[in-house]
Amino acid sequence: MTGLQDQPRLTPASRPRTAARLAAVQALFQIEQNGDRPDSVIEQFLLHRFGTTMSGAGYEDGCIPEADTRLFSTIVRDTVSSLTSLTQTISDTLPATWPIERLDPVLRALLMAAIAEARAGDAPAPVLINEYMDVAHGFFSGDEPRLINGVLDTVFKQMNAADGHDTATDTQPD
Repeated sequence: MTGLQDQPRLTPASRPRTAARLAAVQALFQIEQNGDRPDSVIEQFLLHRFGTTMSGAGYEDGCIPEADTRLFSTIVRDTVSSLTSLTQTISDTLPATWPIERLDPVLRALLMAAIAEARAGDAPAPVLINEYMDVAHGFFSGDEPRLINGVLDTVFKQMNAADGHDTATDTQPD
C-alpha cells in the first residue's frame, strides 16, 4: 500500500453522526425530487436503508450502516419545517448572479441540512463545516466542497454575530 492507501481513515461504521448527515441529505433530496412526505421518507430510511444487512450491504448498495437515527430524523424534520427560512438564508448568501434554483439539488439539500442543524445548536460550527464538507466529498469531485465551505462559513458567522457572539467584539476590554 502506498500514498493515500496508507492513510488511516474512519470507516462509516465508526462515524454514526456523519452517516446520519449523509442519509439526511439523501432523504431531503428524495423529498424535493419526488414530493414525498418527510415522515414517509424517514420511515423508509429507518426500515429499509439503515443497519447492517446479512449480506454486508453498504453505501454502494443503498444501505447506510450504523447511522445515528435520532440525528437523521431531527435534521430531516428541522430542515423541512424551516424550508422557507433556509432557502432565504442561502439565497441571501449566494451571489445575485447565482440564484438558489441554479444549485444542484444535492448541494441545496446539503446546505439546508447543515444550516438547520446549526440552528439547533448541538454542534459547533467548525465541526459542522468539516462534517458537511466530508459529506460533499461523497457526492462531488469538483469545486462543490469549496462552495459548501464558503457558504456555511459565511452563514455561521452571520448567525454567531446575530446571537451576540461576534468574536471581534467579545475580545475587546470593557
